[in-house]
Parts: sequence; structure tokens; C-alpha cells
Amino acid sequence: MSLHADATATLSRWHSDDARQSALREELLGHLSAHPDGVWRSCFPAHLTAGTLVLSEDAEQVLLNLHGKAQRWFAFGGHCEDGDATLAGVAAREAREESGLAGFAFDPVPVHIDVHEVGFCDPRGTVRHLDVRFVATVPADAAHDVSEESLDVRWWPLDALPDDLGDEMHELIAVSRARVLSR
Repeated sequence: MSLHADATATLSRWHSDDARQSALREELLGHLSAHPDGVWRSCFPAHLTAGTLVLSEDAEQVLLNLHGKAQRWFAFGGHCEDGDATLAGVAAREAREESGLAGFAFDPVPVHIDVHEVGFCDPRGTVRHLDVRFVATVPADAAHDVSEESLDVRWWPLDALPDDLGDEMHELIAVSRARVLSR
């Protein structure tokens, strides 16, 4: 199965009770239907990306990275690359690469979708990232590292998150935490 086929199947199986999330799911499925290259960075001006929010096992802390180009705190994530077989695999690879974590408990079912514009990603102009997000957990004392793409990686208690987190990050944290705590 190709990455495109896996992304289509993954999104087709995923459902949300939230009307906005359901509408975004349909937007991503429409994009994939219209663009055989829709998972690749070469698909301009929009393409799928995947990411992982890393929570402590007790879901009381979140590991975030201070993105080097955006200079804001985010979950881990990025572009699909040659050799990626699944969308969940893209998200897990990005989390490993950007956090330096040796291992984590990864949930292969998407938890959240976000669509956002990025102005620094492509020399052709602003792109739209159609971002499928997953969740993983690790012990809060798990060794992590700062990648070349980040200025910092650190644990944040949920009651003391960075001031500049956008609404979409707060929403991602809330739905990820609910998923982890429901296990």
C-alpha cells in the first residue's frame, strides 16, 4: 500500500464527534482524492503533514519543541518523506527525530486534525499544512534532546503552558489528554 493509500484509509476510518474536526477530515480526504501527490511536499500549495503530541504517562505534562523557524512552541511533526509507509509512521518518525526520545507508547489512531498556513516552508510561497496529529506517552523523566530544527525541547506542566500557544495547540492537548486518560 502506498503512503497516499494509507493516508486515505486512515482518514476514512477516523471519525470525530466534533463538527469542525469532521469537516477538516472531509477536506483532507477531498485533497487526497484530487491530488495523487497530496502527501508530498511537492504538492503546492497544500500537502499532508503528520505530527505527535507527547504527553507524560500521567497526562499531566506535555513535551514541546521551540521551533527554530517559527520561534513558537509546538508538538513534534513535519513532512512525509521517501520511505515513509504510513501516516502514523511519519508522525512517529518526526517525534523521534525532533525529540531525541528513544521510545514511547504511540497511539496509531489520529487524535486531531489541523489546517494551517506556513510562510517559511517553501520558496514558492505560503503553503497549507493539512496536519494529521497523533499522541504518544513517555515517562516524564525520559531522556530527550534538542534537534537541529528546534531551539529548545522541554516538559511543560499543563497548568503552566507557554503563553503563545494558539487555540489549536490547546485543543490538541485537551483531546490528546482525554484519549490517554480514557485508556
